[in-house]
Amino acid sequence: MTPFKFHGLCPATHTPFNAAGDLELTVVEKQAKHLQARKIDKVFVCGTTGESASLQANERAALVERWASVGPAWGIQVVAHVGTNSLADAKSLAALAQTHRLAAVSMIAPTYFKPKSVAELVDCCAEVASGAPALPFYYYDIPPLTGLHFACDEFLQLAAKKIPNLAGVKYSNPDLGTYLLCKRLENGRFDLPWGIDEYYLAALAMGAQGGVGSTYNFVPGPLQRMIAAYAKHDHATAQLEQARLMQVIRIVAQRGYLGAAKALMTHLGVPVGPARLPNTNPSPEKFHSMISELEAIGFFQWKD
Repeated sequence: MTPFKFHGLCPATHTPFNAAGDLELTVVEKQAKHLQARKIDKVFVCGTTGESASLQANERAALVERWASVGPAWGIQVVAHVGTNSLADAKSLAALAQTHRLAAVSMIAPTYFKPKSVAELVDCCAEVASGAPALPFYYYDIPPLTGLHFACDEFLQLAAKKIPNLAGVKYSNPDLGTYLLCKRLENGRFDLPWGIDEYYLAALAMGAQGGVGSTYNFVPGPLQRMIAAYAKHDHATAQLEQARLMQVIRIVAQRGYLGAAKALMTHLGVPVGPARLPNTNPSPEKFHSMISELEAIGFFQWKD
């Protein structure tokens, strides 16, 4: 299994579309250039932020292949999210990721026919992970979207026996107590990238060493400074930077988070296009009010 750790910040990248809503792969290089300039060295593609549930399987494959080419050219490691309701499709995407020598793969659980137990969840993950046996495998736990509320420490203990390439969990779950239990399993064996940007400072206190998040695309500065301040026991600065991030999240979310975030990226010079239905996009009036509110809090001075 290739060595990899989610240490530091790993943006969950947007999937770029043109105005008609079709995949626009030429934008991927602009995304990579934008992130590399902000000292980002890894990305998580085709995840929630990447609207994976709204992509066709061939679109996901094309996006993985494009990032596999562009990412390394910019010094960026690429992790592919492959989860879908079809385990066969997920396994094929995992195999594609291995063919293109990506850094790792991850998957959410099937969400229509849901696993009814931790054991069934492990079986699903084992099937997909076997498609890329040479790559680290991460289960992606995000209960608000999957409707699954299994304890991740129980998952890890059982999965470790059945998934040889198990590396950890992409933890997008507000249960910090269970996160700590996961961190302490087997002397800290498992890699547990934090996935809720609003709680990143709290996760640092629980031992987080890295994260995967959508805001890292457009406001990495506060998180980077928060991590540095926390390491120096400068809790006042760390809290200031977390508060700044919270302000940005609230302003963007009030306009429909995903569509507004993509509009903001376009405003910043990375034209990732609109969000696909069922996600919505802000009206021109809502977009301009969002920019005005971001200007008022100083976003454009401290975002990087």
